Amino acid sequence: MRIPFNASLFAVLVLSVAVLPTVAAAQSGEDYRAAFHPDQLKGPAVGTPNEVLVLGTQHLSVLGDTFRPEMLEPLLIRLEAWGPTVIATENLSGLQCDSLRRYPSRYADSVAGYCPDPTAAGLATGLDVPAANAEVERILASWPDQPLPGQRRRLAAVFLAAGEPGSALVQWLRLIPDERRAEDGLTDTLVANLNRRKNSPNETNLIAAVLAARLGLERLWSVDDHSADTPDSAEPEASSAAIMAAWDNPATHARKEADARLTAGLEREDGVLDMYRAYNAPEAAMLVYQSDFGAALMEPSSQGFGRSYLAYWETRNLRMVANIRDVLGRKPGTRLLAIVGASHKGYYEAYLDQMHDVRLTDAIAVLQ
Repeated sequence: MRIPFNASLFAVLVLSVAVLPTVAAAQSGEDYRAAFHPDQLKGPAVGTPNEVLVLGTQHLSVLGDTFRPEMLEPLLIRLEAWGPTVIATENLSGLQCDSLRRYPSRYADSVAGYCPDPTAAGLATGLDVPAANAEVERILASWPDQPLPGQRRRLAAVFLAAGEPGSALVQWLRLIPDERRAEDGLTDTLVANLNRRKNSPNETNLIAAVLAARLGLERLWSVDDHSADTPDSAEPEASSAAIMAAWDNPATHARKEADARLTAGLEREDGVLDMYRAYNAPEAAMLVYQSDFGAALMEPSSQGFGRSYLAYWETRNLRMVANIRDVLGRKPGTRLLAIVGASHKGYYEAYLDQMHDVRLTDAIAVLQ
């Protein structure tokens, strides 16, 4: 007996057979990888490309009594020679802080830890944070080539009201010492604030603001992000114990030993440069990953404590890099220096390198 050929049924059978290996592969956990690679599609065809130098740093506030601001001079000389036209810092913008303050049940600790209080400057200028940021944009849009000291004092006051004390310090440093006084919106309290910041061991104050003033820049760009911050988990003690256990590994011990050795050597002739070369070496990012974020990824708790921590870290870095990309878009052809804690450097560079119109600069070459 001859069975009639059914083309539709045959097609279904063939398709089913073809799909089975694919389904099986997916069910077996075979990785799917993106076919599109933005990092291989760099531009522009015309004009100057955007360049970014990511400078990983130790937070200067933890270096202790062995550190003195004048030790930074060899670093500043090299960064000045590279000649950034924009400097981005690991600070929260005044506008993000203003947003976080509106959600205290989630962000009260973040505001207390990372947001300067603009109240005094707001009272002195009559501007709240959004209005002060708008006023900064208005002032700089018609900023003269040779501003008067009173204009710089006024802009410093407005920057403080905008929640941007790093940029206020840039204006303060661009004044000659005799012009650094309480006028044009700056009160005695605000002047004391600026003078205190000028000498505070912090990379925004001692590196970014000093460098910006030397280069004739008018401001810094605050690109940190804490919008992914959340209150402690429902099991804070268990979460903390799990993360600390993950961090107790050979890579962490190696990092601690290296940090201690670098700090102890700060007073040597090239002590500060040696520290920055170590934190910006190509192999540094992998050591950070192995000791911290990679260890968290492998943390075995059923609650996924380590994975939740890693999600926060990746989200924060993505948003920080998005802020940098936004700044670069304001003026194509920008040469941007991003100063950030050394643990962020590998993520900064990896994410920035995905951008079509971003070219990375080797920090080690600049630090020679």
